[in-house]
Amino acid sequence: MPLYNRLKEYRARLGVNQQEMGALVDTSRQTISQIERGDYSPSVTLALKIAKVCDAKVEDIFTYEEDT
Repeated sequence: MPLYNRLKEYRARLGVNQQEMGALVDTSRQTISQIERGDYSPSVTLALKIAKVCDAKVEDIFTYEEDT
């Protein structure tokens, strides 16, 4: 999947675990874990919520790269 993320890094900066991050953005710990592993691409709404909580731009956390 060509969507990469730095969610784990931003979550560490906030000092929260996956469960707490999930609560902050109204999703489950499992979803946060899947996003961090690259197994799940968040919806635009969820990506925007994550960016807002992290005080960052969506493109600072998520990067799309074409497969070559």
